Amino acid sequence: MSENSSRIIGKAKLMLMQDDITRQSTDAIVNAANSGLMGGGGVDGAIHRAGGPAIKEECKQIIAKIGRLDAGKAVITTGGNLPSKYVIHTVGPVWHGGSRDEPELLASAYRESLKLAAECKLRSVSFPSISTGAYGYPVAEAAEIAIETVVSFLRGMLVTLEEVYFVLFDTGTYRAYSSVLDKLVSKS
Repeated sequence: MSENSSRIIGKAKLMLMQDDITRQSTDAIVNAANSGLMGGGGVDGAIHRAGGPAIKEECKQIIAKIGRLDAGKAVITTGGNLPSKYVIHTVGPVWHGGSRDEPELLASAYRESLKLAAECKLRSVSFPSISTGAYGYPVAEAAEIAIETVVSFLRGMLVTLEEVYFVLFDTGTYRAYSSVLDKLVSKS
């Protein structure tokens, strides 16, 4: 897992890498959570297992206060035993063919996570590929939304965020994101 690529967008570095997000030491990692915030499969389960019980306890308190977390929204907890100090939990949309506002909800999941990182004055954040696992979002379409949303945020940003990473678990996902980033940067 050694592939990586980076670009400077505005005042921040945007990097793609193929790796395990639970090993990242950015200020926060983003969890592609389910609306109950109690862990599950894929990246969500891996983050909860690696972070330990402190994450689940904070998630329980959040759910007791707000109820289930809607798709496109984000909340923050401790990183527990993870190298990152925080976990930003966001719920991406389940893919239904694109007819149920999935692109808007996916863009919102990235944007709300970035806003939360900025509000907490974090300098670095790592994202997985949200909604492309069990939620079935096609990787190529998800990569386009993810990269465009993050690049747009970084270009308009007047905050402390210095580094944004996409930590992609497999080669196919890495290549899809890399292709979108190359096209987007060459256009500008």
